Amino acid sequence: MDLSYGPEYETFREEVRDFIAVNRHLAPKNAGRAARPSKEGVAWQKLLIEHGYTARTIPREYGGFGAEPDILKSRIIAEEFARAGVPGGLANQGISMLVPTLLELGTEEQKRRWIQPTLAGEVVWCQGYSEPGSGSDLASLKTNARVENGEFVINGQKIWTSTAKEADMIFCLVRTEGDAAKHQGISYLIFPMSTPGIEVHPLKTMTGHAEFNETFFTDVRVPVDQIVGQRGQGWFVANATLGHERGMLGDPDALENRLVGLIQLMKAEQLGGARLIDLPAFRDRLVALQAEVAAMKYNGMRILSNQIKGEPGGMAKLIVKLQACELAHQISALAIDALGELGILYHGSAHERANGSWQWNYMFQLGLIIGGGTAQIQKNIISERGLNMPREPRLDLPKRPSAQGGQ
Repeated sequence: MDLSYGPEYETFREEVRDFIAVNRHLAPKNAGRAARPSKEGVAWQKLLIEHGYTARTIPREYGGFGAEPDILKSRIIAEEFARAGVPGGLANQGISMLVPTLLELGTEEQKRRWIQPTLAGEVVWCQGYSEPGSGSDLASLKTNARVENGEFVINGQKIWTSTAKEADMIFCLVRTEGDAAKHQGISYLIFPMSTPGIEVHPLKTMTGHAEFNETFFTDVRVPVDQIVGQRGQGWFVANATLGHERGMLGDPDALENRLVGLIQLMKAEQLGGARLIDLPAFRDRLVALQAEVAAMKYNGMRILSNQIKGEPGGMAKLIVKLQACELAHQISALAIDALGELGILYHGSAHERANGSWQWNYMFQLGLIIGGGTAQIQKNIISERGLNMPREPRLDLPKRPSAQGGQ
């Protein structure tokens, strides 16, 4: 089977490989861990944009490279960076989720104001979606905003707000029409985290770090023009953002990068004088994971083929987030097992490997199986939208008797 893309594209592939060979020493060593990118990460992002290896099709007036869309060239860039184990462009809530949402639904002023500094890593965003009583049932959110003197006045609470403590800005769902149906009357606002009335309480996870936060809003005033889309139609905008979030969490190239790191680890670690990769018990698990990563990669090729033909992704697209997040956790689990007694070390031990990143990923990736729509929610989506199965029946429980109402 010939999986090459043809002479023009293979020439482009060589250009990408040459760039990586010459510049890989400039790539940040610990990309993706910190909420705010390092100086090295920002410089790498700038270099990649200049050469069209990230933000490739985003117009120049918004800070991108400005190339014409070419799905195969974008695919080659992703493949080659993954193959070399070199980080691509920055990926975070602002760049991967908000920027494509603004390109699709933002005003011209919003695009010119926010996309360039977000792409450059100068502005960090957080996402105000989940609430204590509105997780999987996001549309039941209760954070509200009333209009007063040309401003939205926001009151309520969000939870699991990733990077809220470090963020400059937030894109946030609030209920602006209290008497509207659940999926209506929601608006999608963007505003600074320095706005008076915002209070952030970090939530420390089992990683030992506070990746998440509680965020409280008390009479937070936001100009009424800081809205994406139309008032009361934020659910439509929110779903566009969620689609981009699932794409970010289900990136097959990120999986391939992790697999490359795992292979390098298993070549370096030894047990009884033998490399871990040469021991059947470990090698068999690695081969099984390689097969699953390959399946995800070629499922991505199926989605790519659909895009080229202008067809919907169908089932191929629906499974991506579920499979990728579970597979990422399994890769880290094998790394932990391969490290043996060193696998339980964390928080600065002199014997840690890769600064404890395998341990951090093992714990953090477990949360990603929940974030962006739990595995159970993803399975419902696959069954109902992909397989046309009937919707899960609602369980109507009998009402509990009141305190004075007897038994």
